[in-house]
Amino acid sequence: MKRIHLVYLLALLCLIILASFAQAQETKRTNINLPRGQTAGLPFNDAVLVGNTLYISGRLGIETKTMKVPADTKEEVKLLLDGFKAVLEQADMTMDNLVYVTVYCPDLKLYAAFNEVYRSYFKKDLPARAFIGSGPLLFGAHFEMQGIAAK
Repeated sequence: MKRIHLVYLLALLCLIILASFAQAQETKRTNINLPRGQTAGLPFNDAVLVGNTLYISGRLGIETKTMKVPADTKEEVKLLLDGFKAVLEQADMTMDNLVYVTVYCPDLKLYAAFNEVYRSYFKKDLPARAFIGSGPLLFGAHFEMQGIAAK
């Protein structure tokens, strides 16, 4: 009888250890940064991966070499979304892994121009999204987007 209790106790102990290990793996944080990206030297990461969820910092559609916004608004959106794709690729994800994005824009008249380019970056369903009128953005950008992706 004592052996059975000992076996149950050992089995319970093993389950507790396995559960603790699984929880530790699930909450592991991995910082994702592009080489020579927009965030180089700034006090934040391009993204943080926690478990299967990727939290992507706000990104702008600017030329990384010049830190200037292109004159063409659609080119700015393209640069912004290409940056998003690059961050997602660093985490072995694609644009189709995005589940939520927030877009900040100081001029809501640019909504249609943004959407025209935005739609072309998705093969499957679009993520949930908020498009928010904002005050001025850094570097005179017309758009800033942040997001959440999941595997």
